[in-house]
Amino acid sequence: MGVFYDYVPERLSEWGANQKLFWVATAPLDGDGHVNVSPKGVEGTFHFVDKNKVWYEDLTGSGAETISHLRENGRITILFQAFDGGPRILRLFGRGTVHEFGTPEYETLLPSGKRQPGSRSAIVIDVHKVGASCGFGVPFYQYIGPRHALTNMAVKFEKHDGVPLKEFWKEHNEHSLDGLPALQNAPSTETVPKGCISEVQTGLPTHMTKMKTVKVQKAALPIVPVLLAFVAGLLVAVCSGRLSAVAREMLA
Repeated sequence: MGVFYDYVPERLSEWGANQKLFWVATAPLDGDGHVNVSPKGVEGTFHFVDKNKVWYEDLTGSGAETISHLRENGRITILFQAFDGGPRILRLFGRGTVHEFGTPEYETLLPSGKRQPGSRSAIVIDVHKVGASCGFGVPFYQYIGPRHALTNMAVKFEKHDGVPLKEFWKEHNEHSLDGLPALQNAPSTETVPKGCISEVQTGLPTHMTKMKTVKVQKAALPIVPVLLAFVAGLLVAVCSGRLSAVAREMLA
């Protein structure tokens, strides 16, 4: 059975802070508008402030639905789920505020030394209800490692004083699918975006390299018992004279 709170219990905030993935859900007021659900998974971007306040660093993407919906109505739900260990789902219901890149509020939360490449806003959420439930239907998954694609794209966009990044914001992040305003100040701010990572990340995560090795070894294992069984059967046949009998029958 689900349990609801008016705040985030400490044990749940500690658990949530250790998860590798969270989901963000928002919707416009228009009943015909597009409901949006976005997965977020860059480590270190979600923060539990206290029992009723959280915030996360919003990174550049192909759209800006969450920002536009929050500007219109503020409603937002965050979901965490367990992929290993005991089953658990954690929902944070609240109202969110958007602080765009280049604003004083953003700079307070994310000074240049802490800002992720491609960061476009900080989403601050006042949590008014928390739901915790079992999550029995969520399968087990093994965490392998982070993807570098988003970070590498942002690192490239932030070269040349961030002009390519701001051009991307202007073209793709100023309105939602339903035409609601999204980013308003970031595309035109004079502040130069500088992330805490400035070099393109290469190579597979260590976990992924190890997993590939394990998979190859596991794939080779079934061949060994098959070969042993074949050799053993052949020896038994020779020793018992069955092989000769079969040969005589074939030649007869």
